[in-house]
Amino acid sequence: MTPHPYTRYVAIGDSQTEGIGDGDEASGHRGWADRLAELLAEGQPDLTYANLAVRGKVTAQIKAEQLAPALALKPDLVTVVAGMNDLLRPGFDAVRVMTDIEEMFARLTESGAQVATVTYPDLGKLSPLARRALPRIVDLNTRLRAAADRHGVAVLDVFPHPVTTDPRLWSQDRIHAGPLGHARIASGMAHTLGLRGHENWSAPLPPLAPVPALRALSADAVWAVGFLGPWLWRRLRGRSSGDGRTAKRPELTPWTDQATNPRP
Repeated sequence: MTPHPYTRYVAIGDSQTEGIGDGDEASGHRGWADRLAELLAEGQPDLTYANLAVRGKVTAQIKAEQLAPALALKPDLVTVVAGMNDLLRPGFDAVRVMTDIEEMFARLTESGAQVATVTYPDLGKLSPLARRALPRIVDLNTRLRAAADRHGVAVLDVFPHPVTTDPRLWSQDRIHAGPLGHARIASGMAHTLGLRGHENWSAPLPPLAPVPALRALSADAVWAVGFLGPWLWRRLRGRSSGDGRTAKRPELTPWTDQATNPRP
């Protein structure tokens, strides 16, 4: 149990911060931000926590819809994770995305909050959808690190760590972390914020047995039908998985380890 100064933690972002991949619609989505709040509460029983993240949101939407509510809550700790939904879309503009992210960094740090963020792993090692995105990921990570340095933002840099692309850390859609992945992100963020006992957050898992080529092709086909197809269909219709959804935890409330109720 590590004492720390944080009593008002607010998380903003998209599906990863909402917790997709860690739970389901029936039981609720937990996710790394909930898990981080739980870790923080061990060292600060008075911790209150809000999670404003909504799946499917691009960076401009996160800034427009979540920044002002986050500031209104007067947090002393904010996690900002944005950019992946932009990165996977045609017409990705790294300058525009980082302008929005840096504005969030600036306004939140100027309010007195400690801000933390996370880089992105090479998702192309997990998903055919993302294999051509590596140059974008490398560029976005470089810009994130530079902007964070300018504003005193803490960075959990996951890209250099091979375990972050271990398929066992990811859900079946290969885009969202699974329970183990969310737990590792929470532990890594705790380490980044100075909590003791999380130095091994990036430790590798035991080696995987080789996957026969035919089985790998079959898994790719199942993934394409079950996840890539619906994702492309939403893009073609101009729809988002976040349409009509609201934040699962819009107000600062005392931390509880009970599952968050699913949103409609």
